[in-house]
Amino acid sequence: MKALRNFLDQQEPHFKKGGKLEKFYALYEMADTFLYTPGEVTKGASHVRDSIDLKRMMITVVVALTPAIIMAMYNTGLQANIALAKMGVVATGWRANMMQMLGIGFDPASMAANVAHGALYFLPIFIVCNLVGGFWEGQFAMVRGHEINEGFLVTGMLFPLILPPTIPLWQVAIGISFGVVIGKEVFGGTGKNFLNPALTGRAFLFFAYPAQISGDAVWTAVDGFTGATPLGLAAVGGLSAVTEAFTWNDSFMGFIPGSMGETSALACMIGALILIMARIGSWRIMLSVILGAVALASVLNMMPADTNPMFSVTPIWHLVLGGFAFGLVFMATDPVSASMTRTGQWFYGALIGMMVILIRVVNPAFPEGMMLAILFGNVFAPVIDNFVVKANIKRRIARNGQ
Repeated sequence: MKALRNFLDQQEPHFKKGGKLEKFYALYEMADTFLYTPGEVTKGASHVRDSIDLKRMMITVVVALTPAIIMAMYNTGLQANIALAKMGVVATGWRANMMQMLGIGFDPASMAANVAHGALYFLPIFIVCNLVGGFWEGQFAMVRGHEINEGFLVTGMLFPLILPPTIPLWQVAIGISFGVVIGKEVFGGTGKNFLNPALTGRAFLFFAYPAQISGDAVWTAVDGFTGATPLGLAAVGGLSAVTEAFTWNDSFMGFIPGSMGETSALACMIGALILIMARIGSWRIMLSVILGAVALASVLNMMPADTNPMFSVTPIWHLVLGGFAFGLVFMATDPVSASMTRTGQWFYGALIGMMVILIRVVNPAFPEGMMLAILFGNVFAPVIDNFVVKANIKRRIARNGQ
């Protein structure tokens, strides 16, 4: 490691101002600070409030995402292997060849078979996402003359997790490009965007290429196999249609069709505990999203289900279906696009919670709802904070006037 440190130090002058590779300083700095702690650190504690910085924050989020990533690979492979067994067909293509080289079959009862098969779908999407997104991050960093921010590490991990396993890789490249460029960089980069970049890219794909990102044929990685998600079943047949195909425990654990990393509420709960203990994710936002969703779902659940099958879905089921848990933990709590004030976080979370139920139940054309609800909350977050700050100022003025 000392040899690598010496090599980087020797190359640094070439990337500094006036060096031959000055335009590529952002790339050098990215590699250097990723491998080692920056050389310029604060010596005093005059303005330090805690020990966390942006890099540690992003690494903590990556650690919190690890259970969801593991579950994404396992469940993607599980659903594919179950489908292969039901159809009685033999897998073909390069993935089948890879599985044979590894000496692993397609038995859904085998954890190794499920993880390996799922990884062959997840990893290509993950790699394309990070290569293309990293390219755009580097381009904007070099043009603007600033460092490459660690924020993309999180976007590069979130985006693959909210996609179906069957999505074409070229659409992954377009989606992450839209999310990074239009959702973040045009507003100034990390810390200045008012929309979550990963969700912005997902929303673009949803409306630009609906056939590849919605419907019943995209959630299981087997050609010719059609399997609806629980929310898709609920939109047509109500809660009874869901319980005939899946148990609540299946939905909680994540053994259901859906976007690769969104199915397991348990994995999201583990991530939530990590984020809350590290004081990175706001527990106020998480709790208020749940309260808002449960409150409105309870009211709508009292309505006669013969007019709308979604009325029959109980609040406890809403919490484990679709991307609710994943969006609650990793998207709604984005410190850049969420409300900043403590009071505002309660209203912001409640707004998202009620909106996701409203979209799911009242408009069955969008049975998921969480993506649109969070983007809606992102738009109103600055307005909510503005009202909270003005209210605080008025109270202080009134108090001082007395």
